[in-house]
Amino acid sequence: MLTDEKIRNLEIHANNIRQSIITMLLQAKSGHSAGPLGMADIFSYLFFHGMRHDPQRPSWAERDRLVLSNGHICPVYYATLAHAGYFPVSELLTLRKFGSRLQGHPHREWLSVVETSSGPLGSGLSQAAGMALADRIDFGAMTRRRIFALLSDGELQEGNIWEAVMFAAKYKLHNLTAIIDYNNIQIEGYVEDVMPLADLVAKWESFNWHVIEIDGHNMQAIDEAVEKSKAVFEKPTVIIAHTIPGKDVAFMERDFHWHGTPPDPQQARVALEELRTLGGRIKSEHS
Repeated sequence: MLTDEKIRNLEIHANNIRQSIITMLLQAKSGHSAGPLGMADIFSYLFFHGMRHDPQRPSWAERDRLVLSNGHICPVYYATLAHAGYFPVSELLTLRKFGSRLQGHPHREWLSVVETSSGPLGSGLSQAAGMALADRIDFGAMTRRRIFALLSDGELQEGNIWEAVMFAAKYKLHNLTAIIDYNNIQIEGYVEDVMPLADLVAKWESFNWHVIEIDGHNMQAIDEAVEKSKAVFEKPTVIIAHTIPGKDVAFMERDFHWHGTPPDPQQARVALEELRTLGGRIKSEHS
């Protein structure tokens, strides 16, 4: 159960992660802003509360696994890993630099703490389903390890996703939880204008998945959804998380133009001032 103090701590982590995202994107002069900012709460929850992992033992055999299918939001992944203790926060400033371990999409051969390399959209759920099935084979139906697959809404336009959805349902991969970042933007515009997704709840239920729909910025709702997914033993679970792209940076929120655009120095200054003010307010409320 999440206490009020724990929720505040998770919100502080999310705020710190957002500040790092802005700082690293400014330094890189390229990369994605909106999606990473929108997913900071979910990453904060998973790495600071919801997942079993150990920064001192990255290859711990019993760790939960996170597969980032929409690899372009990797700034939030890298920032979270750094704040969780997997590598120095200072290394975040090497994002997208030549020779850096922190490439524009996660590359497992260069950064071994990530579970998979990702870039082309649509592949992550298949990879995660394979991991979940392997765990079932190795450890039986009562395997403790959870496999989390993070997907974007625009990514659901890829046919490979639905092959993985059918596969996971067929093998009743209850140890698999997919989390959809439903922020309604993609690089060419709003998702509902580019390719409408229709009723996602009904669609995933028709494929025999357990479906939970939440506010992706509400720590209590995130926690309840993840805990419910662990109590389902006859099918995989998908959490449809409604998020705000560019969250907590007013001029970026809900604007698809920030999907793949970094801030310039002036924009970064405004964003960081806004985030630091919010961070101070969260800490004040916490004390």
